[in-house]
Amino acid sequence: MAREDHTPQPAGRARTRRRKPSLPLLIAAPAAMAVGAGLLVAAQTAPGDEPELTASSPGTAECGSGEYVAEVEGDDDIGWTVLASGEVVHEGTALLEAMQAAVDSLDPARTAQQGVVVNGSGRVPADASLDLPSHTLFEVCGSLDVAGEAGDSHAPVRIRQAVDVEVPHLAVTGAPYFGVFVQSSEDVRFGQIDLDLSGGLGMRIDSRDDDDTRGARDISIDDVNVTGASSHAVETYGVNGFTLGTLTATDVGGSGLLLNDSENADIGVIDAENVAAGSGYAAFRMANRNGLVNGEYRDTVHVGQVTARGGGRGIFCVSESGGATIDRVDIAGTGNDSILIENCHNVTVAAEAGTVEGPGGIRLAAREEFANNSDITLSNLTVIDSEVREDPCGENTVVENVELDNSADRTC
Repeated sequence: MAREDHTPQPAGRARTRRRKPSLPLLIAAPAAMAVGAGLLVAAQTAPGDEPELTASSPGTAECGSGEYVAEVEGDDDIGWTVLASGEVVHEGTALLEAMQAAVDSLDPARTAQQGVVVNGSGRVPADASLDLPSHTLFEVCGSLDVAGEAGDSHAPVRIRQAVDVEVPHLAVTGAPYFGVFVQSSEDVRFGQIDLDLSGGLGMRIDSRDDDDTRGARDISIDDVNVTGASSHAVETYGVNGFTLGTLTATDVGGSGLLLNDSENADIGVIDAENVAAGSGYAAFRMANRNGLVNGEYRDTVHVGQVTARGGGRGIFCVSESGGATIDRVDIAGTGNDSILIENCHNVTVAAEAGTVEGPGGIRLAAREEFANNSDITLSNLTVIDSEVREDPCGENTVVENVELDNSADRTC
């Protein structure tokens, strides 16, 4: 398609373009398509209603202040002791074995939550996992240092096919395969999670053991800090119902938050620094038809704010994802596109306000193997030392209240 580049507009001049709304886009899902990795899903919330910590949020209470059936105490030098209902049930030198003994000491027929607390810090192997069953509260008042070669799908804390699990506090160091792994589980709540890694992926939440169902449902994280992951900070795949308060990602090789094939996600703040440098990932990325529900792109994903400094991309929507509103953006100095929207539908960027500063530009693009962009809105933005480019022309693109400061407008 022949395109005419518009002459850059003078600094401070705003451009507004409106088009009439289009009908909802319906797409028949092919039997197999996978682009990228990761998924997120959450309880649907109206734009502007960001999740807030409450007195009942897992991470608001001081670590170790709850009620526990079993306690793990010690260190790697003197060994680890497990007390269950006041009696010693395990003594040994391996922290993972002690944590497992504590979990195993809980009532196996319980229908209400019972708790385990770890008081201390120690090493755990990278080729094994602590599996948390249903109705379990587990927290670490210290840190788990992952050592050795990572084993496929292992994590210091792993939750599979479980319901009603809570992790109020957890800190992990080292290079695990996953820092935390949740698969096909429901009603799982995380409080304050700190992952200071030297490799691996931070938190992975998925339903990939059965792609015909979304067994991962109603997952929440109050606050997660991820540093040094070689892959993504938080990745989800096939989740229905996901709430995240704040994600802080620093020096992460993949995406900060990667949502794939998801619905009903409510995200408060994504704060990324040097995330996805030299890659095609982004501080916030949606892929694999994220947000597509019953053939429609309804408003099923809400993000309060995306902040990105340096790294690769700031925001990236790809492979027929959509149904998303991002209220506020603050993106500067990215090494790739500040914002790339490619083959996506019903996406609003900066519904409230935003600033994008180069060198990375804002790009609306499409690959031939997928349907072109539709119902994309860029609004309430200040674009500095950059450009807004659209190629090919999308369907029902809206650009309104966008102020260009030493920037070019190359939209249709």
